[in-house]
Amino acid sequence: MTTASHRWQFFRSGGFDQVRLDTPADLRALRTLDQKLWAALACPVKGLEFDVRTLEYIDTDKDGRIRAPELLMAVDWTLSVLADANVLFSGEELPLAALNDTEAGQHLKAAAKRLLINIGKPDATAIAVADTDDSSRLFPPEKPNGDGLVPASMTEDEALKQAIADIIATLGAETDRSKEAAVSEEKINEFFTQAETFVAWHARVRHEKPLHPLGDASESAIAALTVIREKIDDYFNRVRMAAFDPRAAALMNGEEAELVRLAALNLANSAETAKLPLANIAAGRDLPLQDGINPAWLAAVAEFRSKLVVPLLGDKNSLTAADWQQISEKCAPHLAWLAEKPVLAVAALETARIEWLVENGVREKLLALVAQDKAVAAEAEGLLEVDKLVRFQKNLVKLLNNFISFRDFYTRRDKAIFQAGTLFLDGKSCDLTIRVNDLGKHSAMAGASGSYLVYCECTRQGSAEKMTVVAAITAGDAGKLMAGRNGIFYDRNGVDWDAHVVKLIEHPISVREAFWTPYRRIGKMISAQMQKMAASRDKAMEEKSAAGVAASATHVESAPAAAAAAPAAPATPAPPPFDIAKFAGIFAAIGLAIGAIGTALAAVAAGFLSLLWWQMPLALLGVVLLVSGPSMLLAWFRLRKRNLAPMLDANGWAVNTVARINIPFGTSLTQLAKLPEGSDLSLRDPYASRNHGWLWILLLLLAVAAFAWWKGWL
Repeated sequence: MTTASHRWQFFRSGGFDQVRLDTPADLRALRTLDQKLWAALACPVKGLEFDVRTLEYIDTDKDGRIRAPELLMAVDWTLSVLADANVLFSGEELPLAALNDTEAGQHLKAAAKRLLINIGKPDATAIAVADTDDSSRLFPPEKPNGDGLVPASMTEDEALKQAIADIIATLGAETDRSKEAAVSEEKINEFFTQAETFVAWHARVRHEKPLHPLGDASESAIAALTVIREKIDDYFNRVRMAAFDPRAAALMNGEEAELVRLAALNLANSAETAKLPLANIAAGRDLPLQDGINPAWLAAVAEFRSKLVVPLLGDKNSLTAADWQQISEKCAPHLAWLAEKPVLAVAALETARIEWLVENGVREKLLALVAQDKAVAAEAEGLLEVDKLVRFQKNLVKLLNNFISFRDFYTRRDKAIFQAGTLFLDGKSCDLTIRVNDLGKHSAMAGASGSYLVYCECTRQGSAEKMTVVAAITAGDAGKLMAGRNGIFYDRNGVDWDAHVVKLIEHPISVREAFWTPYRRIGKMISAQMQKMAASRDKAMEEKSAAGVAASATHVESAPAAAAAAPAAPATPAPPPFDIAKFAGIFAAIGLAIGAIGTALAAVAAGFLSLLWWQMPLALLGVVLLVSGPSMLLAWFRLRKRNLAPMLDANGWAVNTVARINIPFGTSLTQLAKLPEGSDLSLRDPYASRNHGWLWILLLLLAVAAFAWWKGWL
């Protein structure tokens, strides 16, 4: 089919032309639609309010992104097995009669009938997502499902169940199609390869006589030796150092400061003394085995003596360096064998258990289960294709209307798949709310959207689940929005979350806000200047008072001493006389300034009052436009350029157009607080401020006086 042979329907919204996909013919011609006309060319699999399994079926290369070619392949496959493609545009169920007579269509129909029988609906003529949603119903864990993974529930043999548990415990689990922990052929082979290596290493201890220095008691004797071996080596090395230099003897026994520290401790904890030498160090001294031993090592030395010294050297109460050398050489082969122990995950199991698994053909039995599971792969793939088809029947057109066009978003008939929910904050509800995967990355790009963005961290009480969303404020004004404020976020399932504002990106919100912006700035400037002036005067007064108090205190304290030391000190010079001419000049300047201001105000008032009555409102309107007009005009231009694309691109989309959010559409995305229609409102506020009534009276009197002056009555 060529582009010219199909008549496309487009609608304009968001500042660009968007295609309508209303018929099967539109879907069949989709490959001919120029992709430059697509709203997006890619989107992420995660972070969307959409069926995840549908997206995973479309994501054939499993890279976490849906691209245009993958979407086209999904459409082609769906149309290839349907006799009636109208089912994609209506209903929640897929009638079995809608499948065509091709080999693929009949294969799907047969698989769907088997599935309906398995779930207890043998007479059903249609299948829905609800029938395939539960993986345990689609693929019962006790039955083969073709994925090559074997859960413990697939066998009745308790020995095999335990073997599967051992493999999972040592090498980790894989997830079966039934969502059960399972093992694969690769895991089974890896486990038994390790087990055979371990068994071969351990078998040497049975066949090599040098590895048995004490016969059957060798294992426990070597264990006792291993505990204390390094400490005995340390003792004889210290004795050699003492023989090498007599000055070293005292130092080899430990620092005096350390002994002083230990004297103040409770030595019931042997760890405090364990670092000290095994016994007192002296040149040529043997190692005592009963008396004079470091208390922390008494039990270990006793075990060493009973299991090694007595069997090898007889009943000795001390050990010479030569004796220690003899014991070390006798045990060296066994110690070398231990050092060669392979570092394997299966070593976490008991040796007898590993040997049993290797010697009883467990590997072959498990691999037979894998083969049994893989034997039904074709049938299982059929069930997966049924699940894929019913999900495409329900969700594919919706995805197209959120990918090739943004129809759901701009028609407002349903929320788009990128809209995460609704944020209630500062008397507003914001529908354009998007999940954010990386706040830093997103905010760096999303600022180009020209929208006022509020980033919120959402949490739920008693749950470790957390998410970050960004909401676009597209109507009203910023109000009291700031980082740290709290609101409520409702996700698409209606679940409420605590929303905490963590970041703002400020842009114009509305023309109404822009109208008041200059006045707010002037008011803020005047308020800041008045506060600054008041603070300055208060600080000056405080400094002057403090200086006066300090001077008085100094004068009082130094007066007696000064009087005694210098009774004839000269008097303090008198202050300079009041300069009336100087102050007259100041007052004259102030008077001139006030006069100039008054003259200017009088000229303005006279000019205004000289206008005809119908010209006065126009003059006031002109003044207002002069002040607010530039701000409103600038805001209007910026608001017309608000763009959805950067907000989505920052989340992994590839938006293919400039998706505008103009003023009318933005007003629909953010709702402001208003009273319900038909509500009664009492304007009487018992706590309203009443201390400004005199100001209104004064303004009224001034207005009356101005009118009387204009009429010539004054």
